[in-house]
Amino acid sequence: QVQVVESGGGLVQAGGSLRLSCTVSRSVFTIDAMGWYRQAPGKQRELVAVIRTGGTTDYANSVKGRFTISRDTTKIMVYLQMNSLKPEDTAVYYCAANRRGSSRTELGDYWGQGTQVTVSS
Repeated sequence: QVQVVESGGGLVQAGGSLRLSCTVSRSVFTIDAMGWYRQAPGKQRELVAVIRTGGTTDYANSVKGRFTISRDTTKIMVYLQMNSLKPEDTAVYYCAANRRGSSRTELGDYWGQGTQVTVSS
């Protein structure tokens, strides 16, 4: 059973920062892309950021310049540094990962339970 565990969510004022962390209980050689999704109440889940094995990254337009995704290449860990947070960033943030050789075009082989991020105005 693969475990994906997120941490670092919480309540912060607008303009503040949070750092999310995620670890996957798999060998470093079996995981490919990792990233973060979020889902706000009444809205569809959206991709926030993804980082691939080679280090390339993609971000949602709404977070570019404010969020940074990074990865520890020695461990199965991915981070999301969130700066200049806005109330519209309020959502449950989910960590996701794909195994090497996955046929998926998007993340989704493994999912975490989610961590709540609330930004007050």
